[in-house]
Amino acid sequence: MKTIHFYLDFISPYAWLAFDALPQALEGISHRVVFKPVVFGAMLKHHGQLGPAEIPSKRDWTYRQVQWQARAQGTPLQLPASHPFNSLALLRLATACDADGTPNRFVCDKIFRHVWCSGLEAADAERLAALNADLKPTGDVASDTVKQQLKAHTEEAIALNLFGVPSMVVDGQVFWGNDALPMLRAYLQGDAWFQSPDWTGVAQLPVGVQRKP
Repeated sequence: MKTIHFYLDFISPYAWLAFDALPQALEGISHRVVFKPVVFGAMLKHHGQLGPAEIPSKRDWTYRQVQWQARAQGTPLQLPASHPFNSLALLRLATACDADGTPNRFVCDKIFRHVWCSGLEAADAERLAALNADLKPTGDVASDTVKQQLKAHTEEAIALNLFGVPSMVVDGQVFWGNDALPMLRAYLQGDAWFQSPDWTGVAQLPVGVQRKP
């Protein structure tokens, strides 16, 4: 059985699309999934990038695309009242729901739906309090332990050179984005293409030009 580490931030609609589609995408394949909340903003900062919602024209496209993709795959999706928002409280809540900081699918589903299926403010204090009461985390969301677990997940993601969410890692191989699910399935089924130079040799491709910062 293969173990898939699924790195997520609830701020990402693509993470919600991948999360919802994952069971069907991997149907019939023996596997286990470990969900790891990470701070997407910290990953972006490490790589010197802006998030999709921080570039106005890309922001508009992102919202159009994810609504189309949700419609196409049958995933419920309603844009929150505002986006982007501060997802730290949700990440800490998810982390606090497991002693190891790796929430189960039930917890992640509840939080994703809180953000992407209501059309309401995801970071609203009253809604967060109600979600906390519903999930009944075993740990204290404000504790140093939870903060350190979330930080450790994020640092782990950065150490793996992950640059976005969702990122799914198995056998040290990275599959990024909800559109990578067919590739992930093929890899888990033993597709020989993943031993070919098309997969293994891309890092050796020379850089022709680099833009100055």
